[in-house]
Amino acid sequence: QVQLVESGGGLVQAGGSLRLSCAVSGLTFSDYGMGWFRQAPGKEREFVAAISRGGSRISYADSVKGRFTISRDNAMNTVYLQMSSLKPEDTAVYSCAAVKFYSSIRYSRNDVDYWGQGTQVTVSS
Repeated sequence: QVQLVESGGGLVQAGGSLRLSCAVSGLTFSDYGMGWFRQAPGKEREFVAAISRGGSRISYADSVKGRFTISRDNAMNTVYLQMSSLKPEDTAVYSCAAVKFYSSIRYSRNDVDYWGQGTQVTVSS
């Protein structure tokens, strides 16, 4: 059974930082690209960041570039999202995603094979 379990969400003031983690089990972690998506109330789920199987290729949404950092530890089967300089507009449910096959490192929702359940991030102004 494949499981992606996020942690690290919470309430933070604007300008603050949070680190999200996603622990993965039930699949060969190094066979999958990993990504983070987010969904704000009333909006569609959107791409945030992605990292290739070995970690050599990374992409970010323009809205988070320079503020968020994605990384992975293949020995720990975990992917991380370090979020800094948070803004109220970053408030959303953040979900990690596992992607087996991809032609572009900027994953679309349709590329995703497995989703985590999500973790709430709330940034107060």
